[in-house]
Amino acid sequence: MLQAANVVRGAVPPAVRPAGSSSLLLTENQQWIGGPPALMDKLTPRERELVLKQGRRKVLNRGQTLFSQGGKHDGIWLIESGRIRVFYTSPLGREITLAYWHVGNFVGGPEVFEGTVHQWSGVASSNCSVVHLPGKELRSLAAEIPNLAIGLIEGLTFKGKCYSALAQMLGTRSITQRLAHLLLHLVELYGVDDADGRVIAAAFTHADIAHMVGATRQWVTISLKRMQEKGIVVTKRSQIVVCRTDVLEEMRGQASD
Repeated sequence: MLQAANVVRGAVPPAVRPAGSSSLLLTENQQWIGGPPALMDKLTPRERELVLKQGRRKVLNRGQTLFSQGGKHDGIWLIESGRIRVFYTSPLGREITLAYWHVGNFVGGPEVFEGTVHQWSGVASSNCSVVHLPGKELRSLAAEIPNLAIGLIEGLTFKGKCYSALAQMLGTRSITQRLAHLLLHLVELYGVDDADGRVIAAAFTHADIAHMVGATRQWVTISLKRMQEKGIVVTKRSQIVVCRTDVLEEMRGQASD
């Protein structure tokens, strides 16, 4: 059973600002790497205060569910700290990760107000703090604060493009190509120099990777082992070190930028 998350009613959280980390999504469009503009980016301090006064902060531990596919939808969740994994579950129970959203992004939907059900699920992939903005209050705020309304439109547009791009990759790229693409993407976002190459300095299990590329955990484990045998990657303390980005570029089927 999931532990109950801590909720603070009536509290005004500090202004949510984008962090240096980027959102993680599987796309071939380099312009989309890093995610959409932060929802609160264009708001004045007073406007941020007005928005956050309507919110309720919720603290989640890693692995806790924020919202579930098919559950009642009401508003959005603004990420204050940590990372939220959004995923779709097929009728057969297979999961596909749509994206990992970071500080400054919002999750929920696809609609942002109220009266519908969630089309996907959201779970904390790290310890998180989020601010819930209920649909009724969010609608009033969007009418009062034009830059908030623009931020919602920009965020929804970005998410729609990314989820469409993911569907295209799943339909046109092989699993091996998608794995190579994801590893290169992880190196770009989280890579740290190492004697053997670039360490992916972020916690992703083989199951996490499988859910992103549309494979099984066993397939990912076998594929990474084969890559290690060829000197493309090595594993150190449960972290992946990419040694040959040039080979991964060839594997994903496109030239290096």
